[in-house]
Amino acid sequence: MSSTAEKHTFQAEVNEVLSLVVNSLYSHREVFLRELISNSADALDQLNFRALTEHELLGDDTELRVELIRDEKAGTLTIRDNGVGMTRDEMIGNLGTIARSGSKKLMQSLSAEQKKDVSLIGQFGVGFYSAFLVADSVSVTSRKAGSDESWNWTSEAKGDFEMRSAEREGRGTDIVLTLKEDANEYMQEWPVREVVRKYSDYVRWPIRMEVERTTGEGDDQKTEKESVTLNQARALWTRSKSDIEDSDYTEFYKSLSHDWQPPLAWTHFKVEGTHELAGLLYIPEKAPFDVVDRGKSGVKLFVKRIFIMDDAQEIVPEWLRFMRGVVDSEDLPLNVSREILQKDATTRFIKKQVVGKTLTLLEELAAEGETERVLADAPEGTEPQKINRFETFYAEFGRNLKEGVYHEQDARERLANLLRFHSTNGEDSALTSFADYVSRMPEDQKSIYYVSADSLAGAKASPHIEALTKQGNEVLLMTEAIDEWVVDALREYDGKQFVSAAKGALDLPESDEDKKKKEALEKELAPVLERVQTALNEYVKTVRVTDRLTDSPACLVNDEGSMSARQEKVLREAGHDVPKQKRILELNAGHAVVQKLQGLGDDAQFGDWSALLYDQALLAEGTMPIDPAAFSRRLTTLMANT
Repeated sequence: MSSTAEKHTFQAEVNEVLSLVVNSLYSHREVFLRELISNSADALDQLNFRALTEHELLGDDTELRVELIRDEKAGTLTIRDNGVGMTRDEMIGNLGTIARSGSKKLMQSLSAEQKKDVSLIGQFGVGFYSAFLVADSVSVTSRKAGSDESWNWTSEAKGDFEMRSAEREGRGTDIVLTLKEDANEYMQEWPVREVVRKYSDYVRWPIRMEVERTTGEGDDQKTEKESVTLNQARALWTRSKSDIEDSDYTEFYKSLSHDWQPPLAWTHFKVEGTHELAGLLYIPEKAPFDVVDRGKSGVKLFVKRIFIMDDAQEIVPEWLRFMRGVVDSEDLPLNVSREILQKDATTRFIKKQVVGKTLTLLEELAAEGETERVLADAPEGTEPQKINRFETFYAEFGRNLKEGVYHEQDARERLANLLRFHSTNGEDSALTSFADYVSRMPEDQKSIYYVSADSLAGAKASPHIEALTKQGNEVLLMTEAIDEWVVDALREYDGKQFVSAAKGALDLPESDEDKKKKEALEKELAPVLERVQTALNEYVKTVRVTDRLTDSPACLVNDEGSMSARQEKVLREAGHDVPKQKRILELNAGHAVVQKLQGLGDDAQFGDWSALLYDQALLAEGTMPIDPAAFSRRLTTLMANT
C-alpha cells in the first residue's frame, strides 16, 4: 500500500451524527454485520446485472460471493466481496458524505430529548457507518470491475478520512474492521454465524467463512480449516409461507429497508397463469424520510431471482411510494430497461398486481380492528399493547391513499372505502369512513355534506355548516389541500352525491311556512341586497339571502361545480396562474347586523358596513381581508361610534 495519503474532511459535520449512530440508532450493535453484508450483496447484484451485457467483467472469477475473514492475531474482521467495486471518486462520494440524505439538517432540528427517540431517525441511510459500533477504525480497499486501479479509504470517525492508492487482486471490496476491545466476540465462529443466520439468511449470494474443525482422537487429533457457507442463499419470497416465521419476514424487511423498526404489515404472494410473479410487500410502521419524494419507489425488481433494479417506479404507482419490498417476475427479459418497462404489457400486469395486493392488505387491516402486539425488540415478558394497525397506517399514509383516488381510476371505489375523515359526529380524534357516514344518514338526506378548511378547528367553526348541523345533518370536515380534489374525482359514494357546504344552494328541507317566510324576507331585503351588490360589485358576483346560516351574518360561497376558494389558493401558492373568481355573498336575513343595514341611509356608511361584512365573511373562512388596513380603520370607526 502506498505511504502517500490524501487527507479529506467529511462533507458534513459528522461527529455528532456518528455519535448518534454508535450510541442511539441501533439498539443491538450486532446489526453492523447485517448492514455491511447488505452493502456487499448490493455490489454483487450490480455486477451480476452489468455482466449480462458486459461478459468480460466476470473474467475467471465467476462465482459471486461474500467472505468473512476473522484474524484474531490482528484483531480484525474483514467483509470481502467480489462485486462491482468502487473507483476513487465513488469511494470519496459514497463513504465521505454521511449527510447526503439531509441528516445534518435533521440533526439540527432535533431537541436533546428527540435525539433519544430512535423513531425520529429511523431512516438516515447510514448503514455503512454502523461499522463504528464495533470498530475503532475502518479500512476499505476497493477495485472497480474492469479497472486495474485499487484505492484505500481509512477513517477513525473523527471528522476526516484518508485516501491512498492500494493493491488488491481482482475486483471487489474489502472492509476491514479493527475491532474494539469489547467487540472481540466477533472473532469467534458462533457469534458470527448467529448474526448472519438472524439477519442475512435471505441474501441470495453465498456468505462464506473459514472455520477450524478438529478430527480424530488423542495423538491422531488434527485441526483443519474449511470454508463453510453460513446462509441458505435462497430468496425468502420464493419459499412457502408455511416455512417462514414472522420473525423471518421482519428481519428480511429490516435488511431490505434499513429500517430499525419492524414493519406494520406485509403481504407475500405468488401469481400463476398467463404471467408468473412472486412478491413480498411491506407497509412500514413509520413514514420513511423520503416518502415525500414523488420520484422514489421502495420496491426492488428481480427477474428469475436476478436483481434488476432498485426503485422500480414503473411497477409501483407513485402514490404507493411508501411501500417496501421485492417483486420477482418470470416473464420479463433479463436485459430489461426502464424504457422497456414503460412499454411492456407485463409491466402493466405487475403494476396492477402490486396495487391489488396492497389494497387487499389494507382492506384486511381496516376490517381487523384492534389487536394486541408486542414490539419485536421489547424485553422478554413485556405485556402486549393494543393497536389498531389501520389507524396507525392512516395516520402515516392517509394522504397517499387520497393521491391514489385522484390518479388510480380503476381502483377508485376500493380506495374510497379506505378513506377516513373527521366529522361533526363524534370526538375530535375520531375518524369516519364514507360507509359509516352513509349508515348514519337520515332517510330524507340525499347528499354527503362536507366543508374544507385549513384546520380542524376552522372546519368545525365554519359558518357554512351552521344550518346543516342545526338540522342534524352530519358534515365531513376536510383539512388537507388534496381533499377537495379527492371528492371532485369521486363525485359520489353509494349513490350519494358529495355536496360542499360552501358551494351552490344547499336546498335543505323546509316546510311551506318556512318557504313563505324566506320569500317574504327576500322581498323585504331586496333593496338592501341591491345596495350591497353595488357597494361590493368589484368583489362579488351577486348578493342573496342565505339558507345555510343561523348565527353568522354573512358568508361567501361559490357556484356549484366551480373551483373553491381554497383550491384557488392552493394553486396560486403552487405558482399557477389562476383567474380570480367573483363569489356569491350570502346574508342572514334574520341577523341583527343585516337588519340594521336596512336603516342606514348614508351611502358612505352603508359601503363601510358592506365592506366589513365582506371582510368578516373572509375571516370566518380563514382568509385575510383584501385590505387589512382598511378593515382595521372601518372596525375602529364602528367601535368608536357604538
